[in-house]
Amino acid sequence: MKFNPTLLMAALATASFGAGAVTLKIGNQGDALSMDPQSLNESLQLTVTENIYEPLVMRDRNFKLAPALATSWKQTAPTVWRFELRKGVQFHDGTPFTADDVIFSYTRAMDPGSDVQTYVGIIKEIRKVNDHTIDIETKSPFPILPELFTHFNIMSKKWCETNQATKPVDRRKGIENAASFRANGTGPYRLRERQPNVRTTFVRNGNYWGKVEGNVDEVVFNVIGNDATRVAALVTGEVDIMEPVPVQDIERIKSDSKLQVLQGPELRVIFLGMDQKRDELLFSSVKGKNPFKDKRVRQAFYQAIDVEGIKRTVMRGAATPIAVMFPKQVNGYVPELDKRFPYDPEASKKLLAEAGYPSGFEVTMNCPNDRYVNDAGICQAVSANLARVGVKINLLAETKGTYFPKILRRDTSFYMLGWTASTVDAHNVMAPIMSTPGEGGRGQFNLGAYSNPKVDELTVKVASETDQKKRNEMIREAVKLHQDDIGHIPLHQQALNWGAKKSVQAVQWPDNGMPWKYITVK
Repeated sequence: MKFNPTLLMAALATASFGAGAVTLKIGNQGDALSMDPQSLNESLQLTVTENIYEPLVMRDRNFKLAPALATSWKQTAPTVWRFELRKGVQFHDGTPFTADDVIFSYTRAMDPGSDVQTYVGIIKEIRKVNDHTIDIETKSPFPILPELFTHFNIMSKKWCETNQATKPVDRRKGIENAASFRANGTGPYRLRERQPNVRTTFVRNGNYWGKVEGNVDEVVFNVIGNDATRVAALVTGEVDIMEPVPVQDIERIKSDSKLQVLQGPELRVIFLGMDQKRDELLFSSVKGKNPFKDKRVRQAFYQAIDVEGIKRTVMRGAATPIAVMFPKQVNGYVPELDKRFPYDPEASKKLLAEAGYPSGFEVTMNCPNDRYVNDAGICQAVSANLARVGVKINLLAETKGTYFPKILRRDTSFYMLGWTASTVDAHNVMAPIMSTPGEGGRGQFNLGAYSNPKVDELTVKVASETDQKKRNEMIREAVKLHQDDIGHIPLHQQALNWGAKKSVQAVQWPDNGMPWKYITVK
């Protein structure tokens, strides 16, 4: 029988898991769609896989930048950064971590099937200086490169080659490989058992290079899609922590002496996108034309939507209506532009008539039903609002397992999405969301292909500008252009609501990340 070090390490991890170990049971409305950290740039996907895999630069418990697989970094030239890599780190199968793994992971992340190109697209080349030193050359000066790397997770070159996983799992094309169901990272937890959309179990990595500040030895991640069932699981003690808490159940959980609600503002903005590229919309009653190419139609949709009503009735107050694509906690926020067009159905009808649609039209709206807080309810409210101005919405609300492959293929005319500026900087919204789709991850999540050459130009300049005042002026100009174009329709900033037993102490990151190594179960 051939020796398999991966199986041996897994067996040792299981054997060392004793009777006195601490188990954390999580309940979530959705599941990570893959164990591949480069497959899907989605919050839940990242928060799960980043307990297994690690980047060069991470966030600490206070969401500040901290060394991870790189111990230090510095600019040696305007476009060159030198990263010193951590020595003595092993992947879960015992393979040493070296510069070759970083270079391989970069090449893999730039593959057309990758969903994380936006984090590495600025890179021109990574050069190996020695096994634990690399030089990263960017295409232009990019002073916030370390911030961008917090979601550039490193995979084992040897493991991927051995397991035919050198290319990312591509959900858009239905391409799977070993990395979807197995994992081999350097992080504090190992994958033990994977049951997609049901339950996944993780155990502490006994060979972890870093410090685990919490006491959790085993994590059982349970998928509980039904809101009432998920809340009941917390109340009865079947899970220790769950998210999201349905807004209608927040006060109920707060009133339970054994439970707590962890709350805070999220960096995520929920918005609507419209196909602005095709000459004829998919899934629409309008033939031979694309209504969304007309700014009057986009503004009509905007002014037909009662965001305060959505905040009040759907979100139960757990949302902050917004007029820009990133919230005030993000660098570059422009408060004077955070003023929405007024909710005005009559103005909306007038705009539709002027654009040639006096009776409105029919279009399909794509929406997830297991990703955001009350995501399906938001879409239903938007549909009802638009119906009042004559627009018939065929709402297709579905699990993100089918929703994401569809919208990432751009098989959508009208959709809802949320975006978190993970670098806490405006550029992380401008480049992937507001820019024209192109190479290197530019506009990768601009799924309606909104395009303004001046916005593109400003985004490039913002990336390399070191004078903060000039940079903020550029951001303001780009935000104003996008806003005037109605490139997207921002709805609100989402609020975080997790439910937990009072015996659980957890760190709640503003990007909705849940780092297990900081969790303590008393």
